[in-house]
Amino acid sequence: MTETLWPFGTDAIQDDPLTALRIPVVTSFNPGWKYIAAYIDVDTSPYSWGSAERPTDREAAMIASFIDEYKNYFFNEWYKAKLLGRPLDVDSGCNTTVFVKYATDDWGYRRCSWMYGPTYVPASPRSPNRDGGPLSLEQVMDRSHTIGDEPMGHWLQWKAARPDVFGAGA
Repeated sequence: MTETLWPFGTDAIQDDPLTALRIPVVTSFNPGWKYIAAYIDVDTSPYSWGSAERPTDREAAMIASFIDEYKNYFFNEWYKAKLLGRPLDVDSGCNTTVFVKYATDDWGYRRCSWMYGPTYVPASPRSPNRDGGPLSLEQVMDRSHTIGDEPMGHWLQWKAARPDVFGAGA
Protein backbone atom coordinates (compact mmCIF):
# COMPACT_ATOMS: atom_id res chain seq x y z
CA MET A 1 0.00 0.00 0.00
CA THR A 2 1.34 3.41 -0.97
CA GLU A 3 0.99 6.11 1.64
CA THR A 4 -0.02 9.48 0.24
CA LEU A 5 1.39 12.58 1.91
CA TRP A 6 -1.13 15.20 3.01
CA PRO A 7 -0.07 18.28 1.03
CA PHE A 8 -2.19 20.78 2.97
CA GLY A 9 -0.35 20.69 6.30
CA THR A 10 -2.51 22.14 9.08
CA ASP A 11 -4.52 24.28 6.64
CA ALA A 12 -7.18 21.54 6.30
CA ILE A 13 -7.99 18.59 8.53
CA GLN A 14 -6.99 15.33 6.85
CA ASP A 15 -9.04 12.88 8.90
CA ASP A 16 -12.31 14.81 9.02
CA PRO A 17 -15.26 12.84 7.58
CA LEU A 18 -16.06 15.72 5.20
CA THR A 19 -12.66 15.25 3.54
CA ALA A 20 -13.95 11.98 2.05
CA LEU A 21 -16.50 14.15 0.17
CA ARG A 22 -13.64 16.43 -1.02
CA ILE A 23 -14.82 19.19 1.35
CA PRO A 24 -11.89 20.86 3.09
CA VAL A 25 -12.44 21.48 6.80
CA VAL A 26 -10.19 24.46 7.31
CA THR A 27 -8.56 25.89 10.41
CA SER A 28 -8.71 29.54 9.33
CA PHE A 29 -11.38 31.81 7.90
CA ASN A 30 -8.77 32.70 5.30
CA PRO A 31 -7.00 29.43 4.40
CA GLY A 32 -3.66 29.49 2.66
CA TRP A 33 -4.65 27.03 -0.08
CA LYS A 34 -7.01 28.09 -2.88
CA TYR A 35 -9.80 25.56 -2.31
CA ILE A 36 -12.93 25.89 -4.40
CA ALA A 37 -15.02 25.90 -1.22
CA ALA A 38 -14.42 24.93 2.40
CA TYR A 39 -16.13 24.59 5.76
CA ILE A 40 -14.69 26.01 8.98
CA ASP A 41 -15.32 24.11 12.19
CA VAL A 42 -14.96 25.80 15.57
CA ASP A 43 -13.22 22.74 17.01
CA THR A 44 -10.43 22.98 14.43
CA SER A 45 -10.08 26.76 14.43
CA PRO A 46 -8.03 28.53 17.10
CA TYR A 47 -10.52 31.41 16.86
CA SER A 48 -14.27 31.70 17.31
CA TRP A 49 -14.79 32.13 13.55
CA GLY A 50 -15.72 28.51 13.04
CA SER A 51 -18.95 26.58 13.21
CA ALA A 52 -20.33 25.25 16.48
CA GLU A 53 -22.44 22.66 14.63
CA ARG A 54 -21.49 20.19 11.96
CA PRO A 55 -23.25 20.08 8.59
CA THR A 56 -26.01 17.50 8.34
CA ASP A 57 -25.60 14.80 5.70
CA ARG A 58 -27.84 16.83 3.38
CA GLU A 59 -25.83 20.01 3.97
CA ALA A 60 -22.58 18.13 3.35
CA ALA A 61 -24.04 16.87 0.05
CA MET A 62 -24.96 20.46 -0.83
CA ILE A 63 -21.41 21.71 -0.18
CA ALA A 64 -19.97 18.86 -2.25
CA SER A 65 -22.43 19.74 -5.04
CA PHE A 66 -21.47 23.43 -4.77
CA ILE A 67 -17.84 22.41 -5.41
CA ASP A 68 -18.88 20.15 -8.30
CA GLU A 69 -20.94 22.94 -9.88
CA TYR A 70 -17.92 25.24 -9.81
CA LYS A 71 -15.75 22.60 -11.49
CA ASN A 72 -18.45 21.85 -14.06
CA TYR A 73 -18.98 25.52 -14.89
CA PHE A 74 -15.35 26.64 -15.07
CA PHE A 75 -13.22 23.62 -15.97
CA ASN A 76 -12.93 21.25 -18.94
CA GLU A 77 -12.79 17.47 -18.57
CA TRP A 78 -8.99 17.35 -18.74
CA TYR A 79 -8.60 19.83 -15.88
CA LYS A 80 -11.31 18.19 -13.77
CA ALA A 81 -9.42 14.90 -14.10
CA LYS A 82 -6.19 16.67 -13.10
CA LEU A 83 -7.87 17.97 -9.92
CA LEU A 84 -8.48 14.39 -8.86
CA GLY A 85 -4.73 14.03 -8.39
CA ARG A 86 -5.07 15.72 -4.99
CA PRO A 87 -7.41 14.78 -2.16
CA LEU A 88 -9.08 18.22 -2.28
CA ASP A 89 -9.94 20.54 -5.15
CA VAL A 90 -7.59 23.51 -5.39
CA ASP A 91 -6.93 25.92 -8.23
CA SER A 92 -4.69 28.98 -8.34
CA GLY A 93 -7.49 31.09 -9.83
CA CYS A 94 -10.05 30.26 -7.15
CA ASN A 95 -11.47 32.77 -4.72
CA THR A 96 -12.24 30.28 -1.96
CA THR A 97 -15.76 30.30 -0.56
CA VAL A 98 -15.67 29.45 3.16
CA PHE A 99 -18.95 28.33 4.72
CA VAL A 100 -19.70 28.72 8.42
CA LYS A 101 -22.62 27.19 10.32
CA TYR A 102 -23.80 29.36 13.21
CA ALA A 103 -26.69 27.09 14.27
CA THR A 104 -29.36 24.87 12.74
CA ASP A 105 -30.40 26.46 9.41
CA ASP A 106 -28.23 29.50 10.11
CA TRP A 107 -25.27 29.77 7.72
CA GLY A 108 -22.87 32.39 6.42
CA TYR A 109 -20.12 32.50 3.83
CA ARG A 110 -17.11 34.56 2.86
CA ARG A 111 -14.80 34.87 -0.10
CA CYS A 112 -11.14 34.85 0.79
CA SER A 113 -10.50 37.94 -1.34
CA TRP A 114 -12.71 40.10 0.89
CA MET A 115 -10.67 42.70 2.71
CA TYR A 116 -13.39 44.89 4.23
CA GLY A 117 -16.78 44.42 5.83
CA PRO A 118 -17.95 41.54 7.98
CA THR A 119 -15.96 38.33 8.08
CA TYR A 120 -19.02 36.36 6.92
CA VAL A 121 -22.27 37.30 5.18
CA PRO A 122 -24.67 37.29 6.83
CA ALA A 123 -22.71 38.27 9.89
CA SER A 124 -22.70 36.13 12.99
CA PRO A 125 -25.79 36.28 15.19
CA ARG A 126 -23.45 37.60 17.91
CA SER A 127 -22.49 40.56 15.71
CA PRO A 128 -24.20 43.93 16.07
CA ASN A 129 -23.90 44.11 12.25
CA ARG A 130 -26.18 41.11 11.62
CA ASP A 131 -28.24 41.94 8.52
CA GLY A 132 -31.49 40.01 8.83
CA GLY A 133 -32.43 36.65 10.21
CA PRO A 134 -30.91 33.24 9.73
CA LEU A 135 -30.36 31.82 6.24
CA SER A 136 -30.28 28.16 5.31
CA LEU A 137 -27.23 26.79 3.52
CA GLU A 138 -29.13 26.79 0.22
CA GLN A 139 -30.11 30.44 0.70
CA VAL A 140 -26.46 31.33 1.41
CA MET A 141 -25.36 29.42 -1.70
CA ASP A 142 -27.98 31.26 -3.75
CA ARG A 143 -26.72 34.55 -2.36
CA SER A 144 -23.14 33.65 -3.27
CA HIS A 145 -24.31 33.11 -6.88
CA THR A 146 -26.33 36.33 -7.09
CA ILE A 147 -25.51 39.36 -9.15
CA GLY A 148 -28.34 41.87 -9.01
CA ASP A 149 -31.64 40.49 -7.76
CA GLU A 150 -31.62 36.81 -8.74
CA PRO A 151 -29.18 33.90 -8.56
CA MET A 152 -27.39 33.20 -11.83
CA GLY A 153 -29.10 30.85 -14.29
CA HIS A 154 -26.35 28.24 -14.37
CA TRP A 155 -26.65 27.80 -10.60
CA LEU A 156 -30.45 27.52 -10.72
CA GLN A 157 -30.17 24.93 -13.51
CA TRP A 158 -27.60 22.97 -11.52
CA LYS A 159 -29.87 22.84 -8.47
CA ALA A 160 -32.95 21.94 -10.52
CA ALA A 161 -31.08 18.99 -12.04
CA ARG A 162 -30.28 17.67 -8.52
CA PRO A 163 -33.59 17.39 -6.64
CA ASP A 164 -32.08 14.64 -4.46
CA VAL A 165 -29.68 17.25 -3.03
CA PHE A 166 -31.57 20.55 -3.30
CA GLY A 167 -35.22 19.50 -3.61
CA ALA A 168 -37.78 20.22 -0.89
CA GLY A 169 -38.07 16.53 -0.15
CA ALA A 170 -34.33 15.88 -0.03
